[in-house]
Amino acid sequence: MREPRFWQLRRDNGFSIFPSLLAPVSYFWGAAGRLRHYYTRSETAAVPIICIGNLTVGGTGKTPLALTLAERLIKSGEVVHFLTRGYGGSEHGPLQVDLARDTAANVGDEPLLLAQIAPTWVAVDRAEGAAAAARSGARVIIMDDGFQNPSLKKDFSLLVVDAHAGLGNGRLVPAGPLRERVADAIRRTSAVMIVGRGHAADGLAARARNNGLPVFRAILRATNAPDLDGKPVFAYSGIGRPEKFYTTLQELHANVLGVQDFPDHHMFTEAEAQRLLLKARDLGATLVTTEKDRVRLRNAPEGSARARLREATLIVPVRALIAELSSLEALIRDAIMQSRHPQRR
Repeated sequence: MREPRFWQLRRDNGFSIFPSLLAPVSYFWGAAGRLRHYYTRSETAAVPIICIGNLTVGGTGKTPLALTLAERLIKSGEVVHFLTRGYGGSEHGPLQVDLARDTAANVGDEPLLLAQIAPTWVAVDRAEGAAAAARSGARVIIMDDGFQNPSLKKDFSLLVVDAHAGLGNGRLVPAGPLRERVADAIRRTSAVMIVGRGHAADGLAARARNNGLPVFRAILRATNAPDLDGKPVFAYSGIGRPEKFYTTLQELHANVLGVQDFPDHHMFTEAEAQRLLLKARDLGATLVTTEKDRVRLRNAPEGSARARLREATLIVPVRALIAELSSLEALIRDAIMQSRHPQRR
């Protein structure tokens, strides 16, 4: 979905009547979420659960963070599995993603990206998904999203917020971008991560610190990216905040001749693929996109416009560059040890 413009309108940058009109719906949304947490019994998994979650709707950079932290844990010897809902896919699971078989249509795009790093499970019922992962040898499970899902007890929850967007207008869905009340989220948070450059999340960071929570910062940086210095490119992207991708291209000194935005998790059609190919040809530009967009094209039939788009497109992978990474890793490792040896608490 595309984020409504009024979600980002605050007293200092504009006015819209829509948040007030939608306030009653937001009230029931918030009440339903609180009741769900109150009445749902949280299952305890057989292995430690690390949750990387959002407070707001829209892209915050949680998936690059999940990938970065998983790579660090794997390097240290941990057997990491991912657990995710598989947004945009039809599969309910629990299902382990098979890169040779599965597509974005059945498991979603993010699981295909995660599965390139570690075994990945798609499950609407997170507790069942965690149990399946543990039976298959997982020693640590990283949840990509699921912070608002109360069915599974988390041993460490990292709440991710975009530095530029912050909490938007501070209202609950659908009047604003908040998935739940800030106070409720902070009570269940182990640490807060502010991603990007900007000051819109400074208020949340101060509130978290006042509640005794550690606050970390990260930026998204291209890794193993092609040499785009001075190269004419045409960029397309269907992610939560495509402007982050375009900023990355600027940091790589690419000559961006044009961009095309699509909704988050968008499944490209043949007509769209053909238009992108023709646009790049007319501009004399190379097509570039994100890892997440590219995985939606991975199973396109040979000879199709989508397959030709896949082959013609360069990808720019990103990972999170985390300030004070060693401190965050120490907190996560402590949570893992506490989960494995609860008698030490």
